[in-house]
Amino acid sequence: MSDTRGRDPDAVSKFVESFAAQLVEAGMQRMPARVFAALLSSDEGSMTSAQLGEQLRISPAAVSGAVRYLAQTHMVSREREPGSRRERYRVHGDQWYEALTNREAVIKRWEGALREGVSSLGAETPAGRRMAETLAFFEFVEGEVAAMMERWREHRRQLFGDR
Repeated sequence: MSDTRGRDPDAVSKFVESFAAQLVEAGMQRMPARVFAALLSSDEGSMTSAQLGEQLRISPAAVSGAVRYLAQTHMVSREREPGSRRERYRVHGDQWYEALTNREAVIKRWEGALREGVSSLGAETPAGRRMAETLAFFEFVEGEVAAMMERWREHRRQLFGDR
């Protein structure tokens, strides 16, 4: 049996669960991983809470919690359906960029805390040197991520054009 686009719903479901399992293995919570994988695999890139609940066989509360987490991490956005009070949840083509950019803000906060740690502990103490090395690592990562994202934007433009 296939859907209106000729896809096997069981194969799609297996993909969603498999990809979600990979996301969980990488550290994402299980329910947000499943919701994200379902949104990513939908042709429209968006679904309502009811559609997500039906496809994933989960409760509205589970959808709500997962979407809250995904919205906070900038992996999905909420949109109102025109003329309705219902929300749709959308995944965008640049969700990975947004998620990494959000992580960059976290790294900046860590850098501030580490600078304070170096200052508090003393740069010449063993703990202070360890803090300084950790700070240098995060500063390096931050610069590399910024440069990588610039290269990605150019690469994406070449592959998919300006959007």
